[in-house]
Amino acid sequence: MTEESREAVAERLRRRYPRPRLPRPVLVVIVALGVVVAGWWLVPTAWQQSHPPAAAEVTEFQFESDTKINITFRVDRSDPSIPVSCRLVAQASDLQVVGEQIVVVPPGDVRQIELNMTLITLRRAVSAEVRGCRAA
Repeated sequence: MTEESREAVAERLRRRYPRPRLPRPVLVVIVALGVVVAGWWLVPTAWQQSHPPAAAEVTEFQFESDTKINITFRVDRSDPSIPVSCRLVAQASDLQVVGEQIVVVPPGDVRQIELNMTLITLRRAVSAEVRGCRAA
C-alpha cells in the first residue's frame, strides 16, 4: 500500500466516523456527576429500605368458614413508640386475593406484639400473609 492510498483510506475513515460532539474530558465529567448523583440517592434509599420501621409474619391461621379466616401474626417494631400499619392478605387456591385488611398497631412499650385478626373473605381462603408494614 502506498503512502497516498493510506492517506486516502484515513481520510475516508475520518469522514465516515466523525469526531464526537463532546470532548472526552467533558463526557467523563458528566458521567462522574451522574454516578455521584445516583450514589447520593441510592445509599440513603438502600439504608432506609433495609431498616424498615416494622416487620411482621403470620404465625398461625385457621379457617373458620368459607368466608372467614382467623389470623395470628407477630409484629416486630424497631421503635415501639411509633404506630405502624400492616397489610394482611388472604389468598384462595388459585392465588387470587380474596380478603385484605390494613391493621394499625398502636404505639406501646414492647417491641414485639402478637395480634389476632378475623378476616372476611370473598370465598374460601387457603393461606394468609402479611404484605408489609409501614409507619402509620
